[in-house]
Amino acid sequence: MEKAPSSSVEIVEVGPRDGLQNIAEFIPTSVKQELISRLRLAGLRAIELTSLVSPRAVPQLADGRELLEHPHIQGLLADTSLRLPVLVPNIKGLDVALQRGVREVAVFVSATEGFSRVNTNCTRRQGVERAKEVVVRAQEFGISVRGYVSCIFSDPYDGPTEPSSVLSCVKELLAMGCHEISLGDTLGTGSPRDVRKLLTYLKDNGIPMSRLAGHFHDTHGNAVANVWEAYHCGLRVFDSSVNGLGGCPFAPGARGNVATEDLLYLFMKAGIDTGIDISKVVDTGAWVSGMLGDQLGCNSCSQP
Repeated sequence: MEKAPSSSVEIVEVGPRDGLQNIAEFIPTSVKQELISRLRLAGLRAIELTSLVSPRAVPQLADGRELLEHPHIQGLLADTSLRLPVLVPNIKGLDVALQRGVREVAVFVSATEGFSRVNTNCTRRQGVERAKEVVVRAQEFGISVRGYVSCIFSDPYDGPTEPSSVLSCVKELLAMGCHEISLGDTLGTGSPRDVRKLLTYLKDNGIPMSRLAGHFHDTHGNAVANVWEAYHCGLRVFDSSVNGLGGCPFAPGARGNVATEDLLYLFMKAGIDTGIDISKVVDTGAWVSGMLGDQLGCNSCSQP
């Protein structure tokens, strides 16, 4: 077992994208901008802004272009000390991001066939090739690329995921030039034992823990425990969503992301630095809860 030193961790806030994408009633762009602003004022330095997928696929994020053009968001994008990734599915989405000053994008692949076909209408192999096209072009413009691997433990259509499939995706994303790979427990079915087993397998097969991030959903209440186990396995980057917002329209039954507030409390009590003001994040969670009201129920019943 690796010794887990009391060192800092990085929280990647995915609320503005992953947290909102499954809410049916459209949220005004001004509310999304305000959410991002509040998260930044709380000290978050890595915030996933939006997704540039087809409006037909994810109607809630149809205003991605408008959001990125907002003067305040443009000001944040100009700050080179911040990480502000935007999820892009293809070259067209990348070009839109480039035109708006985005400096980091994210691509996504599924470790399984069933989810890939439903989520992106392509095979797993085709998904990897699409991601590679984006990564190669992004590198031509000096754009950093983050990779997502979905369904690391199970697929709603295919069942349990083979660790070898996760390893293959991670290796391919690293080889094509992704600087970091976020491992997504899309259905929230993983346990701490599953986390340790998978991360040990990846490490034994040459994957540096320093290149990985954890993205855990809280369907069965294990998300915080999974983060803690991943931390002890060597991960130092974790995705989370304010107020536990989230859910995937293509993963029936999957609940929200691990709450940013819960991760901050976990690390604070363990004496591990995050550089984030937990009280301001809690206030932001209360604010967004008030803004969304009854719509929060949409998240808890339903791409990484």
